[in-house]
Amino acid sequence: MLPERFLDRMKSLLGEEYTDFLTCYDRPGHQSLRVNLLKGQEKDLAEKVNFLKEAVPWAKGGYYYRSEDKPGRHPFHEAGVYYIQEASAMAPAAYLAPVPGERVLDLCAAPGGKSTQLACAMGGRGILVCNEIHPQRAKILSGNIERMGIENALVLNHEPAFLAKRFPAYFDKILVDAPCSGEGMFRKSQEALKEWSPENITMCARRQRDILESAAAMLRAGGRLVYSTCTFAPEEDEGTISGFLREHPEFYLEEAKKYQGMTGGMILGPKADMPEIEKAIRLWPHKLKGEGHFLACLKKEEKSPDGVLSPGGEEKGISPKECREWAEFREEYLKIPFSGSYIRFGDQLYLIPEKMPLLTGLKVLRPGLHLGTLKKNRFEPAHALALFLKPEDVKNTLDLSLAQAERYLSGQTLPAEGEKGWYLISVEGYSIGWGKLSGSVMKNHYPKGLRI
Repeated sequence: MLPERFLDRMKSLLGEEYTDFLTCYDRPGHQSLRVNLLKGQEKDLAEKVNFLKEAVPWAKGGYYYRSEDKPGRHPFHEAGVYYIQEASAMAPAAYLAPVPGERVLDLCAAPGGKSTQLACAMGGRGILVCNEIHPQRAKILSGNIERMGIENALVLNHEPAFLAKRFPAYFDKILVDAPCSGEGMFRKSQEALKEWSPENITMCARRQRDILESAAAMLRAGGRLVYSTCTFAPEEDEGTISGFLREHPEFYLEEAKKYQGMTGGMILGPKADMPEIEKAIRLWPHKLKGEGHFLACLKKEEKSPDGVLSPGGEEKGISPKECREWAEFREEYLKIPFSGSYIRFGDQLYLIPEKMPLLTGLKVLRPGLHLGTLKKNRFEPAHALALFLKPEDVKNTLDLSLAQAERYLSGQTLPAEGEKGWYLISVEGYSIGWGKLSGSVMKNHYPKGLRI
């Protein structure tokens, strides 16, 4: 049951639309996902994932599906062919619109839907910093970055205020999908309903302003910041943005295209908001196929004081001699070159993006693409490398049917013929893991912790 005080406020906000809004809670929500554009062209992906029928208007690669399609149980999910994501939640990253080569920050990134969407837009070029303050959620974020085959992401676990001191005026674009009271998810989340209270809204609004302060310090002059929430609460939406703009004259609201069913920000009174708040965007569950969301596109003036663009210097990487085993593996099994520098964490080898900032003093979960383990006189490739590669990138491949893929995902060995050694295992053309052929048996190297 929806909280009475919540309903009273929504009635005063929506007026004649209140009945339509209330009625939508009697209907099931819409199911959606986003195909991974790092895996191929959108048209080809949508055809291969044949249960996708209707596109999400505001998000490239976004599609609706029926709940009976159960995409989370499909081998394509484990291959990172798509990410299951609520349609309205696709809007903030779409409006941030990063391009290849930029420095981009997703400040409150877990579980990773928006980060992986940003990565698709960046096409593997530039630096994507994905931060999450909660350690366990940061691990989930890192796992989703791996599953989607992303090479240029740095996953961190820090408070925003710490990063603000480390990265002054460093980023071209920043996404702040702020922790909120979750009112827009009431139809989907019983937990959000149970935790709701006016006191929680006040606490969230205070925390959101602190997060925005940190984000503002990290954005370069001329950069763009998108602030979003999944709540209807004006204190957390228009109130937070209006308060921020009053204290930061170097920022202004950008006009952004509104798709059918989206409305502008709500002017709630001269003391609470300013007229330009109408440039913000509200997504209403009774007006479009998605849950409740709010976003505002902020631009930092070009003449704002700038900061240090390479905070603490850049990672130089290790010498080729320190990863000889990797070079031998690459020569024997791979067809493609790798640009960037290499870095070691113990015996683990990573490929880091060009101009990666110095990592000393940072809590790093993933500094780039995990290539594998350096062992004495041999190299063992990482699962992340398999998900990054395409079958045409390697010399030995084994492509499975959907039925065979399910056996592989459960950890079973497979019959196969060919030269012994490492094979990239794929399902209908999409890489899913490694196998190692010995005799006529393909030994299964799908990670035990991921097996079905």
